Amino acid sequence: MSNDSQKNDAVTQYKAPASTRIRERIRQSRQRFHANDNIAAFIEPGEMEELLDEVQDKMKAVLESLVIDTDSDHNTQDTARRVAKMYLNEVFKGRYIAEPPVTEFPNAEHLNELMIVGPITVRSACSHHFCPILGKLWIGVMPNEHSNLIGLSKYARLAEWVMGRPQIQEEAVIQLADLLQNKMNPDGLAIVMEADHFCMSWRGVKDMDSKMINSVMRGSFLKNPDLRREFLALLPNKKA
Repeated sequence: MSNDSQKNDAVTQYKAPASTRIRERIRQSRQRFHANDNIAAFIEPGEMEELLDEVQDKMKAVLESLVIDTDSDHNTQDTARRVAKMYLNEVFKGRYIAEPPVTEFPNAEHLNELMIVGPITVRSACSHHFCPILGKLWIGVMPNEHSNLIGLSKYARLAEWVMGRPQIQEEAVIQLADLLQNKMNPDGLAIVMEADHFCMSWRGVKDMDSKMINSVMRGSFLKNPDLRREFLALLPNKKA
């Protein structure tokens, strides 16, 4: 067999890791793949299982570099697999699964009064340290006759999908606001989020009492101070 044939056979037999294949598809499409981006459209059937094995192997290497004897320590023998499953199938699954289906209904009764949904429990992780972010958010909607309405539980499903990625809170609420604005097309949209950040309480300054509260106001909530005050006044423990 010639050297060229041997090289061709070697190339044919080699299969790039799933992460490499997915990354290349994203780059060819000229799309981002930041920590808080969803990349489900670039993942082919069977590749999540491959990613799970790949993350497990690399997590095992991290444990080895931390000088943890995973061979004889019964507490950490399966830790690499557990962590891989946690990242891909649970806490960061908002990166790897498609947007949850949401049925939209026409505003048949021409509702135009303030609606508030919350508190919705949110769980995320800081993209700087991968420490948990745990909190709650409230969503205010001012619909118009052309708005689409969505079921009450769907607000929580969409929030979970957005928050289930490494995030910073300031960007997360904007992503959720963009998603709801595009789906519902209301006259006004408001989101307030309050959360504990373990990157402040577990490490760093170790301040157990600090919380972060931020808001997004759009449309009539931004232009009409009376509506904004009404929304904020109706939130538990919040002052207008």
